[in-house]
Amino acid sequence: MIRLFVPHDLKLAAAFPLDDGQSRYLTSVMRQGVGDEILVFNGRDGEWRCAVAQVGKRFVILEARGLERPQMAGPDLDLVIALVKRGRLETIVEKAAELGVRRIRPVVTAHTNADRVRTDRLKTIAMEAAEQTGRLDVPEILEPEKLERMLKAWDGGRALLFCDEAGDARPVAEALAGKPQGPWAILIGPEGGFSPAERDRLRGLAFTTPASLGPRILRADTAAISAMTLWQATLGDWQG
Repeated sequence: MIRLFVPHDLKLAAAFPLDDGQSRYLTSVMRQGVGDEILVFNGRDGEWRCAVAQVGKRFVILEARGLERPQMAGPDLDLVIALVKRGRLETIVEKAAELGVRRIRPVVTAHTNADRVRTDRLKTIAMEAAEQTGRLDVPEILEPEKLERMLKAWDGGRALLFCDEAGDARPVAEALAGKPQGPWAILIGPEGGFSPAERDRLRGLAFTTPASLGPRILRADTAAISAMTLWQATLGDWQG
């Protein structure tokens, strides 16, 4: 069944409009008409079965018919990603949404060399991935900030998995073994890697767990997908 994310409050018999893009998609692409049902979620009220109540030239109004799934929270996992080229960053955001990340935090590092970030575009990608993958929320996309500034304001209650390409850290599964399941973040560096000063800084933080992603140097998108997968398998909601 078609799934759409909406900003509106969802409750029984609530009627609400879709935006222009969703209205066109539903009627022109998916050929839905009055009485057809779709699934809708807003990240707060669970997933609802809704029926098309009205169709106009440029609008669609839905009516909530019943709760399909109550709201459930996924793991409290942030992905901190150094800015990379647009295509790779968009892939990372899409896969992060699919893999259950709650927030995506782009950062600027010493070796960052990337195009200007369009957070509006990244938010759309995250929303579409959430619709496709069945999750009940959409990852938050934060504005880029400098790595040092982020670390100074870091909440020490959130553990940080530092994916260190230097090669002298333990493998991820071994590094995470026995760690608590509380709030976590995964840090992935730029294509040029972290500077020696950044690496020393990260290694010196009490909340950081350095880990290796293997003997090969991975591109940022491959590294991010690998790290998120391994974290989910070890500490995330893949545990049953």
